[in-house]
Amino acid sequence: MLIKQTDEQLVAAYANGNNEAFDALLNRHQTQVFSYIMRIVRNRDLANDIFQETFVKAITTIRQGRYTDAGKFGAWVNRIAHNLVIDFYRQEKSENTTSTDEGEMDILNRADLSEGTVEDVIVNEQIRKDVRRIIRELPKTQRDVLVMRYYRNLSFKQIADMTGVSINTALGRMRYALINMRRIAKERNIALTA
Repeated sequence: MLIKQTDEQLVAAYANGNNEAFDALLNRHQTQVFSYIMRIVRNRDLANDIFQETFVKAITTIRQGRYTDAGKFGAWVNRIAHNLVIDFYRQEKSENTTSTDEGEMDILNRADLSEGTVEDVIVNEQIRKDVRRIIRELPKTQRDVLVMRYYRNLSFKQIADMTGVSINTALGRMRYALINMRRIAKERNIALTA
């Protein structure tokens, strides 16, 4: 019975392909991890995003065999969450910082405030078309999760409920969708950035 196993036994079982073992880990730690994130960011949507990214990183690390059994899975997952929160605030700070060291600067003369050139518009439209084409090539299960997450802005919990799978399975499908999109883009020599 999975509920009676230690975190390390569940990690080992998951690493050996037992997806239910990760569901047990998630159920065991989700409240504490989410509460920790929420206490810091104080925004439910942001907390949900960081929470989901935390467990995607945990899944990836375990699947790649990079998790070291230190007997403290809960502390390890909290450290991932903590680092992601710090990364978010660092990124937000760098995006909102304007340096005036270079002398006079018109703060309204910024690329993100301009409408863009005709070339930019054409390039961005081509990228959107390429992304849609690549998404259509994904297996249906991966395509569905990707569309629900990025185009309908649903949480992985909502996706899992709607598709009748575990959160772990929904996270896995998203991960494989992104891996497959990169692979398809590389095989067809498609640039997905401007």
